[in-house]
Amino acid sequence: MKLSNAVKMAHQFLSDRLSNAQYVVDATAGNGYDTLFLAKNTSENATIFAFDIQQIALDKARKLIDNHGFSSKIRYILDSHVDIASYADHQIDVVMFNLGYLPGGSHAITTQAKTTVLALQNVLPHLSLNGMVSVVAYPGHPAGTEEQLLLKDFLQSLPQQTYTVSSYVILNQIHHPPVLYMIEKVGGKADEGTASRKN
Repeated sequence: MKLSNAVKMAHQFLSDRLSNAQYVVDATAGNGYDTLFLAKNTSENATIFAFDIQQIALDKARKLIDNHGFSSKIRYILDSHVDIASYADHQIDVVMFNLGYLPGGSHAITTQAKTTVLALQNVLPHLSLNGMVSVVAYPGHPAGTEEQLLLKDFLQSLPQQTYTVSSYVILNQIHHPPVLYMIEKVGGKADEGTASRKN
């Protein structure tokens, strides 16, 4: 495996798990590149939920996905990733978070520390056994620094009997390189009382 940036490493870690995944979430659709990665690496009958709070992001993601012929697999949801569990009527196999702001968009609209942690708190109980979550954090800007610190504290507190959490960062890269966190559910059961899906 070639060592690479945090996003590409997340893709490599998730690739094997995606082949049998049925319900998958891109928690931060952005321009759609992670959504496309998920679409390419899941089976034809998989369902992928793509979340973003910006309609412009979902429009860009939809255009990219349509150009590659995967539109039937994607559900685009204009909502915060805090509410992922509200749309889940099945256990979730894989979740991707790519934090920060929309590339090419306003830097004033960015993911926030408290809502990112809340999103994880809400979605982890719905993760299937052996399901995985990837989180790429960007500590190179003030909101990202706060987010990365709170995220690290939260992930370190997860019970090891239920979750395995690892981190990856390129140590000799300048300008505050992104940090990848990988979470795998290794014990317990997914929440059987999943919330009713929103319309």
